[in-house]
Amino acid sequence: MERILVIGGTGATGVPLVNGLLTLGHDVTVLHGGQHEVDFAEDVRHIHCDPHFADSLAGGLAGVRDFDVAVVMYGRLEHAVRTLAGRTGRVVAVGGIMGGNALPDDPRWGAMGMPLRVTEDDEHLLPDGSPEWPFGAKMASAERELFAAHERGDFGATYLGYPLLYGPHAPGPQDWSIVRRVLDGRRQIILQDSGLRYEMRGFTENMAHAVLLAATRPADAVGRKFYVADTRQYTARQRVEFIIRHLGADVEIVDIAYDQARPAHPFARFRRDHRIRATELSQAVLGYVDPVDPPDALARTVDWLVAHPPRPGDEDEQKIGDPFDYAREDRIVRAVRRFADEVAGIGYPLPVPAHQYRHPRVPGERWTAPLVDWRESTR
Repeated sequence: MERILVIGGTGATGVPLVNGLLTLGHDVTVLHGGQHEVDFAEDVRHIHCDPHFADSLAGGLAGVRDFDVAVVMYGRLEHAVRTLAGRTGRVVAVGGIMGGNALPDDPRWGAMGMPLRVTEDDEHLLPDGSPEWPFGAKMASAERELFAAHERGDFGATYLGYPLLYGPHAPGPQDWSIVRRVLDGRRQIILQDSGLRYEMRGFTENMAHAVLLAATRPADAVGRKFYVADTRQYTARQRVEFIIRHLGADVEIVDIAYDQARPAHPFARFRRDHRIRATELSQAVLGYVDPVDPPDALARTVDWLVAHPPRPGDEDEQKIGDPFDYAREDRIVRAVRRFADEVAGIGYPLPVPAHQYRHPRVPGERWTAPLVDWRESTR
């Protein structure tokens, strides 16, 4: 049994983490702001203070015995690093899967910019004080400070980068943009760029399991950085189609180019690019596998949102930034369809495409253009 401090612990991944630690027999204390009290599987000690501020965090831990492990899931990591130095054997810090990355056009990525899929040994962090994205620069700085403390011997450090969370109690539920439209009886849902955007996501219980592994396998985790996400990922369109089917609705997906598809921007988190990160290290070293299969996880998420819908205009809807302005959506759909009809009237004949290599019927025959349009047989 170890004495484990969880900073946070009452959120969407904190609760399953604490319950997992309790199941393993550990002595758990949660430190949080006190705004969200929850029921755990067993009674745990609570420390109420705001971990976003150094004085508050230090005051909350004043007179408290040291811990074997501290899991930092909330607050400001740099304050936790300084406050916990010498007070715990290990720190497991949770951050973002892409949060501290250098911007896509940073020259360190190379001539073509950030690759579509960033590997675990090919990453670049934002420099300290970067004016282009101050929040990301602070995340990168805190990560550097974490591992500097590790090198000094203040504690053994592990960093886990979370993806976008989904599941019960996940803050700013991305899927609510679709679920609410279906519940409201919408017959069309706009998606940008055919819904082919790809962003790493993680079900809350799955991500809590990854943190549990990092907190309880020090021989594998100390001194390392891991990125975690569901092992199977899907495009935005696949998720939307699944939600529509799961709710038994008849909804048309209207494909619109990004710049004109503003009603779809909240679901895409106001981005057009992909957010893809390799996560194989957590699987190979920590032994991570999804406790909940992603399709089952999404079904549970949708069912939870149906049973616990955010109130119109409340905190969750403000977090996702979706106005649910159906009158304007209908106007956009009508305008796009008028444009599509005009384009169809112009027409644009294309030549038959040909395979890159020759396929001779007799020895030495040269490459020839195809006699049959192969596209007709594949439609």
